[in-house]
Amino acid sequence: MARRPTIKDIARRSGVSESAVSFALNDRPGVSEDTRARVRRIAEELGWQPNSAARALSGERSGAVGLVLARPAHTLGVESFFLRLVSGVQEVLSVGRIALLFQVVEDVDAECAVYRRWWAERRVDGVIVVDPRIDDPRPELLAGLGLPAVMVGGPDAPGPDAPGAGDLGAGDLGPDPAGSRPAAAPAVPPARRPSTIRADDAGAMVQVLEHLHGLGHRRITHVAGLPGLAHTARRMASLRTWSEGRGLGPDRARSVVTDYSDAEGAAATRRVLAEPEPPTALVYDNDVMALAGLAVAAELGIPVPGRLSIVAWDDSALCRVTHPRLTALVRDTAAFGRLAAEELLAVLAGDVPRTRQSELPRLEPRESTAPPPTAY
Repeated sequence: MARRPTIKDIARRSGVSESAVSFALNDRPGVSEDTRARVRRIAEELGWQPNSAARALSGERSGAVGLVLARPAHTLGVESFFLRLVSGVQEVLSVGRIALLFQVVEDVDAECAVYRRWWAERRVDGVIVVDPRIDDPRPELLAGLGLPAVMVGGPDAPGPDAPGAGDLGAGDLGPDPAGSRPAAAPAVPPARRPSTIRADDAGAMVQVLEHLHGLGHRRITHVAGLPGLAHTARRMASLRTWSEGRGLGPDRARSVVTDYSDAEGAAATRRVLAEPEPPTALVYDNDVMALAGLAVAAELGIPVPGRLSIVAWDDSALCRVTHPRLTALVRDTAAFGRLAAEELLAVLAGDVPRTRQSELPRLEPRESTAPPPTAY
């Protein structure tokens, strides 16, 4: 295998001492501008890069940002949201030649362990944190470590006694597949909190429900994602509040939870459509589950949108090429990632933590939603 170029190699090629090379590459005084330029040109020609471990020992930055995803690994291959989010993050980081260190773990405890190890080893300069939880332990941990961070999808959901964070309703599919819900964490002082990129899940849910209600639907089921996630709780709480305001009981508008996979999305669809009074509209928390629900409806001989309307939370090419095309919430997920990366770089540059609001998704009605049949 080819040997990595070293400062010694650059010194030999440049005809200067190793200390002069170090001064030139680290932008320190002690060498002429001509020497500095020649050393840097030769370093680039040789493909030399600074050693991250050595930089960490010297107190310099690692040149990397971390992202840990605590979700069942089998759900990642079927969901495009994180691929689009990461593409936006990488778009910003690549400009500054900053690496993205990515890891998938089983639960939040394992995620916290990764943060401790990364920070102890100085593997990253900061982290982008996704999937805020109810009573999330990560903000306090990150503040205690002094690890700069941006939370994507905050602010935190209500505590266990608040609407939307407790009982998941009769349609609950069971415990959190990603692991047990973490215990409540003490409040983090504002000056030490991670920055937050806020998504208005409640406002987006109201858009969907108003569209369906305007079409005449009075039995609506929300096929939600993982319980314990803050955005799941916000969407479910929004549905409850909206349905109470419209005079619809929990037997008319409710949520069931899944692990975001097509298999659980299909299983939830079969179960609710087999009920004595099935819903006339289904709202899915991602595009993959919506497509699975559409396939189940076809299998059962239920026409869409003739007898059943379907809405997908996140739009994708899949929603636009299927038949019928799926009504979906449209948002620029890559822009969401870019905003998170920009905010983390601002924090690393010395800005104080803050909350930034992402754009509200817009609902795009397509062929999968229509008024319910009069018999329903």
